[in-house]
Amino acid sequence: MKKIAIFGSTGSVGSSLLRIIKDDRKNFKIELLAANKNYKKLIKQAKFFNVKNIILTDYNSYLIATKLLKNTKVKVFKNFDSLNKIFDINKKIDYTMCAISGFQGLRPTLDIIKFTKTIAIANKESIICGWNLIKKDLNKYKTFFIPVDSEHFSIWSLLDNNKNDNLEKIYITASGGPFRKLSLKKFKNISIKDALKHPNWSMGKKITIDSATMMNKVFEIIEAKKIFNLDYSQLEILTHPKSYLHAIVKFNNGLSKLLVHDTNMIIPIFNSIYFNTNKKLKSKNIDIETLNNLNLKKIDNIRFPIIKILNNLSNEDSLFETIIVSANDKLVKLFLNNKIKFTDISNILLKISNTTEFKKFRSIKPRNIEEINNLSNYVSLKIDTMSV
Repeated sequence: MKKIAIFGSTGSVGSSLLRIIKDDRKNFKIELLAANKNYKKLIKQAKFFNVKNIILTDYNSYLIATKLLKNTKVKVFKNFDSLNKIFDINKKIDYTMCAISGFQGLRPTLDIIKFTKTIAIANKESIICGWNLIKKDLNKYKTFFIPVDSEHFSIWSLLDNNKNDNLEKIYITASGGPFRKLSLKKFKNISIKDALKHPNWSMGKKITIDSATMMNKVFEIIEAKKIFNLDYSQLEILTHPKSYLHAIVKFNNGLSKLLVHDTNMIIPIFNSIYFNTNKKLKSKNIDIETLNNLNLKKIDNIRFPIIKILNNLSNEDSLFETIIVSANDKLVKLFLNNKIKFTDISNILLKISNTTEFKKFRSIKPRNIEEINNLSNYVSLKIDTMSV
């Protein structure tokens, strides 16, 4: 029986993982489920899967859950400082899914590494801002890492233990979002409703806006660079409207591999937990029509100017990535609150990334989580003082 933990179990990735193992419960023992506020869904999950430990990081939700579960065997914890009360470093659990969104996912990710044999990470901010800290602990505690994002899982699968010195270039794909063909003259009038209409994927508001600006692909390039220890010159974005092809890996021996699957996150999540097994997943037949017309094109920097941020990035891990993530988070919130225009997200972000104050962070490596969190908070406050 596989012992597992799920951080962010009430979100889309966590819920998808629970749906996957629902019919295979005899082979899994869930030691811990964690969420932020959604105590109702978390309690329901805990009861269904007979989970004895849950974490709710929102204090009010924690208090409510504690009362509701008072006469049960379920232990309710209010933060991730309790992990050492739940797990034993000498008896590692088999698998942990880290799917807490935002910066708040970094500390739990680092804290669980020593307690788990395998860690699957579906949190962009953790990898982008704290990869050097994560990698250090992965090596220290000999924990196996699997990326869950569809593009990075595809690359990871295609490499199949190939060494990076045999790798020439990696291409990741982007659908182009809802504005792939929109007249450039109409960009200044894009509404929140327009930006939330992703043609292929059903996602949360934040990531949907990131897909519309193409910031999501900037993040994925940064992630791929860090996870696979590459230079930015070895990575490129191609638009692919159908979102069927996820990655192409070109090797220096003349071979190239590509990976396709339906626009369904169940596939990488399923393969992360059933890695190295013969477990079957029922899926659709190969889409021959789409394969015959992949319609791959190089990214349009005029339509998606936010891509230019990649030119400001260093090949070394740095705090500059935290600035980019924090500034984008803040600007997307401002847009969703109708405080700025859609085009302001790219324009202001490029302006910030080119300021002398922040460019100096390209040569400063993150030393700890506090440094990352403090800088993130400063960037957010800085944008508040700007005339946006």
